[in-house]
Amino acid sequence: MLITNGTVVTWGRPNEILDGCGLLITDGRIAAVGPSARLEEHHRDEPRLDARGQYVMPGNICAHGHFYSAFAVGMSVPGDPPITLPTILDRLWWPYDRALGPEEVRLAVEVGMVDAIKNGTTTYFDHHSSPNCIDGVLDLIASVVAGAGLRAVLCFEVTDRDGPERAAAGIAENARFVNRCSGGPIGGGRIAASFGIHAPMTVSDATLAACRESVEAGTGFHVHVGEHEYDQYRSLAYSGIRSVERLHNHGMLSARSIMAHAIHLDAAEIGLLAETGSASSHQPRNNMNVGDGIAAVESQMRAGVRVCLGNDGLSPTMWREAETAYLLQKIAHRDARRLPPDQLLEMAVYNNAALASLYFGDTPVGTIAEGAAADLILVDYQPATPMTPDNIGGHLVFAMNESMITTTVVAGEVLMRDRQLLTVDEQEVKARCRQAAPAFWARYEAGVPGGPILG
Repeated sequence: MLITNGTVVTWGRPNEILDGCGLLITDGRIAAVGPSARLEEHHRDEPRLDARGQYVMPGNICAHGHFYSAFAVGMSVPGDPPITLPTILDRLWWPYDRALGPEEVRLAVEVGMVDAIKNGTTTYFDHHSSPNCIDGVLDLIASVVAGAGLRAVLCFEVTDRDGPERAAAGIAENARFVNRCSGGPIGGGRIAASFGIHAPMTVSDATLAACRESVEAGTGFHVHVGEHEYDQYRSLAYSGIRSVERLHNHGMLSARSIMAHAIHLDAAEIGLLAETGSASSHQPRNNMNVGDGIAAVESQMRAGVRVCLGNDGLSPTMWREAETAYLLQKIAHRDARRLPPDQLLEMAVYNNAALASLYFGDTPVGTIAEGAAADLILVDYQPATPMTPDNIGGHLVFAMNESMITTTVVAGEVLMRDRQLLTVDEQEVKARCRQAAPAFWARYEAGVPGGPILG
């Protein structure tokens, strides 16, 4: 395919904005970048996608999320409102997870595909939990993702909270899927695997050791860490050491590992993340929603940690997430200088791209360059002031939004053209989800523990 007549934002180093540019796409990769007229002259027989002057940019990346959360929108939690993360988990998410069956998982992922494609999120790191639907569930998710055409890194959440048999089943499901992905391309090479663990606060040292022993060295681990102080309290109770150090002692920190949230860490833990090259992921909207606290993302980046940006299961609107991250640091510190645009882009664009690129072989993700994955969005943005590589962060935060994304392409396949989804039927998927939600909500409510909320 030949994309013509675009204004290309490369997200390279240095970033470039190229007017009148075209892209030649071959076998899911960008084969050439250059003046549109020159490419059209040399590739007359290629199918064309006319950008009509729109911006052509790399697709957005979500470094931590949960497709399964789709049924939670508009759902009520019975009884007193939960106050803090431990009670939110106990009364909302854990009975919710236990209510999921194969059909709900499939529907939730299909909704996730619709929302990701419409919002220009082309790569998604998913962290899945369904303790009553474990064996083969990652294959189920992978089949939906592959059918929709998205790029994703999948894992299953191992935890001790549902008993030793389910913990063992979760370990086996992760290990099986990691081995499947390492054995050959899945979904045209667009699907990869990490190893999921809920959090140090719900996993014993014996279970951590079993996780580590089940896969080869070099496997990336995807774990909630320090989302709430309780994570540290429970880690200290389990082993006498803090969460990140426990994971480090079990060999789980590496450049391919994601420590989601990473809010309540001390300086030594931040140092371990930097030393091992491990990524942390920041989810400001959901951290604000549940009152978790505010991650010290600037301090982590100064220490050398690869801080990335996720959505924690909220809408995959990564520009909105970036805007929230940008504003949150300023109000948290009462200082308008905090998290300037260059640091925001480092987190939301470059660090996300570097993390995703580790999972897809020799194919860079999140940039427009020869040899990179042809994961692209077309953006109908008409700036009122000049947009340059130096000021693009200001345009992204204060003027651009996901409704301007007209076309989404992953690995050279057009998934949405002119706001029309081509690989997923949004009306049909969401109609089925609305039909299934009441019965799911009833199962969830039946599993919510009774008693007062204490905090």
